[in-house]
Amino acid sequence: MGHGLPNFEPVNPTNQERKTDPIRVLFVEDDEYYREIVGDELSWHGFAVRSFPDAASLLGSLDSAVEADVIVLDWKLPKTSGIDLLPQLRQRGVTLPVVFLTGYALIAHERQAFARGAIDFIDKMRGTEVLARRLRLVADTSKPAANPRPDKRIVCGKVTLRPSVHRADWNEVDVGLTVGEYGIVHLLASRVGQYQTYRTIYDVQYYEGFVAGQGDQGYRTNVRSTIKRIRKKFCDIDPTFSEIENSATLGYRWRGLTAAAE
Repeated sequence: MGHGLPNFEPVNPTNQERKTDPIRVLFVEDDEYYREIVGDELSWHGFAVRSFPDAASLLGSLDSAVEADVIVLDWKLPKTSGIDLLPQLRQRGVTLPVVFLTGYALIAHERQAFARGAIDFIDKMRGTEVLARRLRLVADTSKPAANPRPDKRIVCGKVTLRPSVHRADWNEVDVGLTVGEYGIVHLLASRVGQYQTYRTIYDVQYYEGFVAGQGDQGYRTNVRSTIKRIRKKFCDIDPTFSEIENSATLGYRWRGLTAAAE
């Protein structure tokens, strides 16, 4: 797609996934083939997608941001990278939630994305099913409540969960979890002492029934990798962190004090 960009693509009227107005996505990706594939698949899932090949084309069409719900950025874009585009959008008054969809899913990149204000960071290898699920969570979280209520928090020892924004703090420091990682921590910390099976955790990370990996138990490797990333993020803040316990047969649990809502 060039700089002469069309309006949001119409949503497939036979798609029953979304019974409300479609989530409107601004998608910046320089790979034309990948951009079209993801745009088509998101449209099939009920999203309204407007695509851009680079930072300049998005910055030149900021009027479209007024009608959008979320921006999806590739990390490696020509001339201006996605991580450098994000602060430029903020400087121009664009406050939409920003999600990175990248093939460079490094921990250092993820931390930099959150430090600059991104709300989620997703590896392209996760696929469009996961992207669609996470974008719905982001859009739902970002919608203003009709009757705003105080943010109810769940406190479990040194961790504080903020469900309304899918964030977790350790010793009052934001851990920098992705939306999917937050879901796992919420599952464990809100059920202190209770082991959650690998399959239960995997369903929270993706969605119920999702299948990946090799063999019937392939998802267990994926869960172990995700828990390892979560532990590292907590340990980067507090090297003594040891709240997530593992049982090869039972799964994972959060040890410590009983969770309580504030």
